[in-house]
Amino acid sequence: MKRNMVVFILVIACLHSISLSQTRKSATDWFESANTKFEQNDYQGAITDYTKAIKLKPDYTEAYGNRGLAKNYLQDFHGAISDYTKAIGLNPDIADIYFNRGIAKDHIKDYLGAIEDYSKAVDLKPDSWEAWYNRGFEKLILENYQGAIADYSKTISLKPDYTKAYIDRGTARQQLQDYRGAIADFSIAIGLKPNYADAYYNRGNAKGKLKDLQGAIADYTMAIDLNPELAQAYYGRGIGYLRLHQKSKARTDFTRAIELGYHVPQNILDMCK
Repeated sequence: MKRNMVVFILVIACLHSISLSQTRKSATDWFESANTKFEQNDYQGAITDYTKAIKLKPDYTEAYGNRGLAKNYLQDFHGAISDYTKAIGLNPDIADIYFNRGIAKDHIKDYLGAIEDYSKAVDLKPDSWEAWYNRGFEKLILENYQGAIADYSKTISLKPDYTKAYIDRGTARQQLQDYRGAIADFSIAIGLKPNYADAYYNRGNAKGKLKDLQGAIADYTMAIDLNPELAQAYYGRGIGYLRLHQKSKARTDFTRAIELGYHVPQNILDMCK
């Protein structure tokens, strides 16, 4: 009986010791614990620990920034923006926090707000090709094609092997009817990444605009070989065949495009009869 009592007291003592240990954790301890959970993709657990760090140290800029990133991964974009904004209020000179807030704003379709944040990021960190690229992307969405081209060109100067920048710059040039410039960009993208189906598809579109129908068909065919589910490539190739008066081939491509869920206008189908 006495032995049982001793064991019970020891257990209570141990629990009390653990409790004291937990309450003595510093803001840095909680921050490091949160970082570990973040690296393990336990974003909710990371948010809990970042919050404990902030409670102990309300001006903990890094904890706000990292908690915002964890919220971003959980698609709580408004919560992420709130944390990034708090971090920026504490330290307005951290480029990466503006960059991350720009990403969150993009997710809620605040494209102008995202541009403002990426602009601040490149002011603070001019060699951040990611920020230049992302700002170009927002400008492309807003149909500011010249601005997008300028940002993509800066991206390419900083990272010449970034295929997506060539694709998007080519897309912007195509919107401005600079089809030869677009073809040049798509061709560079293909040189960097020969299995890039979308690059062949986009180049096919540009060649079609220049009435190079055989060249367009060749590019659409390559896109289809690389991605047999690319419905728009079948449609594009079908248009090429139709313009060359090869109605049977056009009809076959339009049928496949429809099977893949692409809408082919009825008047186009009627032209294949």
